[in-house]
Amino acid sequence: MRIDPAELGAERIYRLMTGIVVPRPIAWVTSLSARGVLNLAPFSAFTFVSQKPPMLAISIGRKAGVWKDTAHNILDTEEYVIHIADTPLMQALHDSSVEHPPEVSEVEHLKLATVPSELIKVPRLEAPPVAMECRLRQCLEFGEARSRLIVGEVVLFHIRDGLVNNGKVETGALDPIARIGGPRYARLGEIVTLNTVFQTPKSQD
Repeated sequence: MRIDPAELGAERIYRLMTGIVVPRPIAWVTSLSARGVLNLAPFSAFTFVSQKPPMLAISIGRKAGVWKDTAHNILDTEEYVIHIADTPLMQALHDSSVEHPPEVSEVEHLKLATVPSELIKVPRLEAPPVAMECRLRQCLEFGEARSRLIVGEVVLFHIRDGLVNNGKVETGALDPIARIGGPRYARLGEIVTLNTVFQTPKSQD
């Protein structure tokens, strides 16, 4: 099959790309509106872009020409929290993707418990195994759809006790949720560990 993206609209291309770029980690983001409404939404166009300082990027699109509340909130307040959800939170994570008016808090609607953050004003969810307090560092717009790439610095990590071993997160114990095409999610399958083979450089005469 040959597909020319120039012949497709943004929605068709989105469906293709979200079925091809899989599995994707999910940033579960809390943000505060200028009026103090606590918003919650998941974003699966998500990755890290720097380790020192630690920086994360999420891509936030528009719907019917309007940017999502999370983008407005982050640009207004420059603070937000990115959570990593585990399997017990899958339904809540999915339900938080439902569109609500800006004055409706998904956190209150889903009856999710929160705790205060330490370095920023935006509260974090209590249940997820990982929460990262973030401050906005850069916003870039891409493409005709003008998706916003939000880059933020992690100023504080909150990680559930027992998940970090020797400085590394135990991925199996973290039990993260991944996104695939459509309203479908995945869990970790078999984890394969490969040994790295180092080759001794050949001596040059």
